[in-house]
Amino acid sequence: MKHITRDKAFKLLKKYNKDPFHIRHAITVEAVMKWYANDLGYSDEAEYWGIVGLLHDIDFEQFPQQHCIKAPELLREASVGEDIIHSVCSHGYGITIDIKPEHEMEKVLFASDELTGLIWAAALMRPSKSTKDMELKSLKKKYKSKGFAAGCNRDIIEQGAGMLGWDLSVLLEKTLKAMQESEDSISSQMELI
Repeated sequence: MKHITRDKAFKLLKKYNKDPFHIRHAITVEAVMKWYANDLGYSDEAEYWGIVGLLHDIDFEQFPQQHCIKAPELLREASVGEDIIHSVCSHGYGITIDIKPEHEMEKVLFASDELTGLIWAAALMRPSKSTKDMELKSLKKKYKSKGFAAGCNRDIIEQGAGMLGWDLSVLLEKTLKAMQESEDSISSQMELI
């Protein structure tokens, strides 16, 4: 496995992503992936899981119509290993490409990517503008409201939960907890951008 450092991965992300919204999403998915690595018994791979999360939307801002199709080219130019490229691209499975999530880490990315966006949208609706005081029942209510965060594809979230063999409520609860525990770190990083 050829690894890219977190610092190089972040510089690469910022080369193709300028919008703070996209950078925050990447940092959020990175934090959630690291949380899941620790939660699921892969703590020795947490940094690696995080880098995959950080780079997962590398091509989305500049090439939205080629999402997960353009990513391999951008990542190979930066000498990123094929294992990371496969993992990054696998979250576009069934949408833009046929690279199926195989490793548990890839299934977590597939399942949680859209969900982090929905949770963050729900947090912004709260007086606190935070996930920290959000309860699971509140999240479930927002999730069930099809008009809320309509751009977050619930079919993908549910397909991801199925890939993991989890009930949807388990995925919602774990991802919310991951975001709650990571929120201060994400906010601190965003202040530096």
